[in-house]
Order: sequence, then C-alpha cells, then structure tokens
Amino acid sequence: MQTHATDLLANTIRTLAMDAVQKANSGHPGMPMGMADVASVMWADFLTVDPSEPGFVDRDRFVLSCGHGSMLLYSLLHLAGFPLPLDELKRFRQLGSMTPGHPEVGVTPGVETTTGPLGQGIANAVGFAMAEAHLAARYNKPGFPVVDHMTWVICSDGDLEEGISHEAASLAGHLGLGKLIACYDDNGISIDGETHLSFSEDVPARFAAYGWHVQRVDGHDRAAVAKALAAARDEGARPSLIACRTHIGFGSPNKQDKEAAHGSPLGDKEIELTKEKLGWPKDAHFLVPDEAVAALDALRVRGSMKRTRHGELMQRYAQQHPELAAELRQILTGDGLPGDLERFVPTLEDKPIATRNASGKVLNGLAKGVPQLWGGSADLAPSNKTLLSGETAFSREDRAGRNLHFGIREHGMAAIMNGMALHGGVIPYGGTFLTFTDYMRGAMRLSALMAQRVVYVLTHDSIFLGEDGPTHQSIEHAMACRLIPNLDVMRPGDARETAAAWVAALRRTDGPTALLLTRQDLPPIAGTKGAMEDVARGAYVVEPCDDPDLVFVATGSELHLATGAAAELRAEGRAVRVVSMPCRERFLRQPETYRDAVLPPSALVRVTVEAGRTAGWEGIAGPFGASVGIDRFGESAPAEDLAEHFGFTVRAVADAARAALAAYPDKAKAYREWLARGA
Repeated sequence: MQTHATDLLANTIRTLAMDAVQKANSGHPGMPMGMADVASVMWADFLTVDPSEPGFVDRDRFVLSCGHGSMLLYSLLHLAGFPLPLDELKRFRQLGSMTPGHPEVGVTPGVETTTGPLGQGIANAVGFAMAEAHLAARYNKPGFPVVDHMTWVICSDGDLEEGISHEAASLAGHLGLGKLIACYDDNGISIDGETHLSFSEDVPARFAAYGWHVQRVDGHDRAAVAKALAAARDEGARPSLIACRTHIGFGSPNKQDKEAAHGSPLGDKEIELTKEKLGWPKDAHFLVPDEAVAALDALRVRGSMKRTRHGELMQRYAQQHPELAAELRQILTGDGLPGDLERFVPTLEDKPIATRNASGKVLNGLAKGVPQLWGGSADLAPSNKTLLSGETAFSREDRAGRNLHFGIREHGMAAIMNGMALHGGVIPYGGTFLTFTDYMRGAMRLSALMAQRVVYVLTHDSIFLGEDGPTHQSIEHAMACRLIPNLDVMRPGDARETAAAWVAALRRTDGPTALLLTRQDLPPIAGTKGAMEDVARGAYVVEPCDDPDLVFVATGSELHLATGAAAELRAEGRAVRVVSMPCRERFLRQPETYRDAVLPPSALVRVTVEAGRTAGWEGIAGPFGASVGIDRFGESAPAEDLAEHFGFTVRAVADAARAALAAYPDKAKAYREWLARGA
C-alpha cells in the first residue's frame, strides 16, 4: 500500500470510531484509535476473506478478542465491503442495529465470534486453529489443500490477564498451532489506569515459555508490523504473538495514553482537536474517503480469487477423491448428520449401568457414523468416558486424532469448543464433573448466546459420587445450568434415555446441550422403551394413569425412585402417573397440547424428584405439589449411606407424596377462600 492510502485507512478507522462512540454517547474509542495501524496492515496485506461471500468456507478467521473495541471491527467490515452500511455504524449500540456494543456472531456479517468477556475471544481462536488443523489433516491430499487458512487475532492486556487466556494459550503452544497469529495491543492502560497498578509480568516472555513464536514491534510503525506479520505467517511450527506497543487514543491531544480514552466518548471538543491533529476535516462526521476504501482493494481481490480457486479445487478434488469430497460437503452444510443416525446407537444390555458408562458406549457408536464428532475431556476421560476407542490423540504429530486432551483447563476447554463449533465442520464435545461447570460458566453462557452446537458431557452429577464429598458433589449445578437461556440440560434416567439424549443433542443445531450423567449404576426403567422419540420432547409419561391423584416428575438417577414410590402408593389405592423429565427446557418448548397431555392441568398434586436444589421446580410442582431434593451441601460417604441420610429412597419419596396428598384439601380450601376474598 502507498503511505497516503495507508494513512487514510488508519485515520478513517480512528475517526469512525470517535464519531460512532460520540453519537452513541457510549463505547470505547481508545483501542480502535491505538490499533488502527496494526489492523490496517493485517487486513490490507494479510487477511484473506471475501466480503461478497462472508461465509466462504476456506476464508481466514479474524477474531477481535477485545470486543469492547468493536468499532475497529465494524469500521474494517464497512470499508472492506461487507454488507454493513455506513448508516449501521451511525446506529452503533442502538436497539436493533447491526453494530451492537460488542461484536455478536449472527448479527453482523463478517463477525466470526461473540466477544466482550475478556479472554474468551483468544480462546475461541485456539479452537478455530485446532479445527482448521484437524480438518486439513483429515481431508487434504497431495495437490488438494481444500482446508488451508489462517486465524488472526487482536487481543488486549485485559484478554491476557484473564485466566482463560493462560489456559488456552498454554494448550495452543503445546499443540504447535502455527496458523494462529495474535497481535497484542500492548498499550499499558486499563479502566483503572496504568496496567502497572496490577500487572507487571513480561507477557512476551510468558508466551515464549508456552512455546509461542514471539516478536515485539512499535504498533504505529506499519512497515515493522508488516515484517512481523510476515515472519509469523511463515513460522509454521508455533503459534505467534506480536506484542505491538501502541498509544491508546492515538492522536488525541489530551487523552492519548490515558484511561479517559478507554471506555468513554472523547467529547466533541476533543474530537475536533484530534481530527485537526490527524489532518482530518474537523467538521466532517462519518467521513469515508474513496481512497480509504480503495486501500482494501487487495483484500477484496485476494479473497475473491481464493474463493474462485477453491471452487475449482473442490471440483477436481471430487473427481479424485469422491468419498472424501462428499463427506466434507456433508459436514460443512446443514446439520451434517446421516439421516439414519439412530442406526449407529449400539444395543445396550437391559441391566443396571451408570449413565456415564452408557454415554461412553453410545458416543463410540455414534462416532462411527458422525465423522465430525470430535472431543475429549479436561483430564478426566477415564471418568467421563469420553475416549473414542481405536482413535488416536490430536497432537502436533497427529492432527487427525479424534481424542482431545484439554488438560486441567475447564474454562479454556469450553471456550475452545466454542471456537471449534464456530469454525464449522466439527461437532465438539468436552467432559468434566458437573461441579466444575463453576469454572466453565462464562464460556457455556456464550455457547448458548451464540447458538452453537456444543455438547457438554458432565458426569458425577450429584451427591451420589460419594466419598469425594461436598467439594465435588453437585447441589446447585443442574439448576444453575438451567438458568442459562438456550442451554438444554438433559439428565437421563437410564441407558435408553442416555442414548436418546445423545441423539437429541447432535440433532440440535441452534444451541448447546449439557448431558448430566451418573457415576452410580441405574436400573433400566420399563417405560423408557420409547425413549428415542420421547426424550427429544423433554418429558413424557413412563407410567400412565388416565385420571391421576398424583403425578411424580423425576429426572436422572431419581426416576427409579419415583417408579418405586408410585408402586407403593398404587398398592394403597392411589391413582399415580410417573413422568420422566430429562430436559425441562425442551418440554417447555413443546405445544401446550403436548404439555397438558403429559401434565394434566387437573392433576394438581405433583411431586418433583431430583438430587439437587429444589428451587426452580416450583413451576412444575405447582402450588399444591412438593419437591424432593437437597438444599444443603453433601457429605463424604458411600452413595448408599448418603441416599438414606438425605432421603433419596423409595420410602422417603413415597412419604413426601403422601404428605402432599394429605395437605392438598387444606391448601385447596385456602386457595378458594383467597380467590373469593379477591373477588
């Protein structure tokens, strides 16, 4: 690029960021102003994308990890020619705009992932790079590099302070992900002030210790930035970090290098002074010079040419490798699943089995028919049963391996899985104990927000893991997961329900699924023989009764307690229905007619049974029902002793139901009197 065009591109980014934040009276202008030079070089000379086809499968991925600087990305997308009109930049942070405060995938063309919670983006980028490497190893053949692209990142001090970035960067270095390049905005400023208030480590030295290729440059010396990016691209064997020393709020006479430029508008007067200093018309707002747009001509040509060449390459590939080509197209389009998915579910013996063990068997069967199923565990594979038999481990030596070893990095694992899913072509799964979702929640929330098909395999789902005690025993975790919008939480009650839960999770393309699985054996339930279809609806009748006095609603390991208690009550002459509700979220999405068929409105005495917090079950139990659960921390003891101690026995569940039935007349009378007084 010529110097004048480069200057115009960088200053256009700066002035658009200033103007948009000022118009919104909200936002972060300083980071886009400081990183405009680095971003200009990266996009103009290195990034390969096609703005006319944002979803081109072999495009480079760009991640703005420091999502608070979103106007940097929005400016680049507009200037590059993505379908993001200038009017949308003028509507920055407004209701219904394509330019939300932090980038959101699916809202703005060209945005690859939702960023904002710091550290998530760079961890997503590790997932992008892993997916590229894995698919390349599986599908590329000599002369046919059908998967061949880079992952580029801009990240900040905040990203690299957050613990999740340490987890993800450590794994990336271990795996030698050479197509991952991160430019670190080393500006020394955070919201509180200068970063030395709390942050004095040598970040490049830390990344070198992780096994990254590391360089330091002046982030405003575009020639030096270009040289560093070229060296990083050519490195190949290691991921790269380029520490770019920059000035936050670059060009602002009074706010450059100050926290005042970080998270607040500069103010009209300061914007005028800054534009004057940059040689910009001070009265011009949202000015986009033609030469600034032309400065990205090379990007548009590069992307269009690659897309055309890739289409031709795929045609030749299909002739030489028809089966691989068909498989690659299948996993990159639609849901990518075989129509006869159930055929790959193994036959499970009709005997007691822990649902984690049933899950392992089902996973191994499904993997034979779903080549894009790829995952592992946060160092708990033998416990989570996530290993694929006969498959190798994904490593720097074996990119085709289907067993992932995330290490003891739960949060990093969850965010990396998001990047894998966003990349496309793979369906990631990751395992740990349910209680450790405390470490994963930030990334789980984002997988739900981004509507990504991610499967969490969460074992040891209750106090019944036993002797490890309350530090490992889940109490509130199932309900805490259910509080995340768009996350399906499935707690199967036996092996058949476990198989059905896996199939439902894979068929879901609009969000993640958490499978909550037991350590202890569970008996098969006679009424789950139709589970493959029933579980997909979230709840169904396992023991029918046309006009029940009482309905048990149970999940997971408590389903067999409900059927046992129902047998006791029937022996006493009670009409009892038992409902399995492995996934409350799916059930509540069903039509009202189906929900009423499962839980008749006339059946007012309902008893929910789950070895977890009772809070949250009120909407199912209703005002005349009861909830059997546990609202305190557990104890260290064998599972059978804990069951007796905490009341998870057939007798205790039956007693709770008897109490609810006995209380119903008085509750109903009080309710009628209350209604009468209100009338």
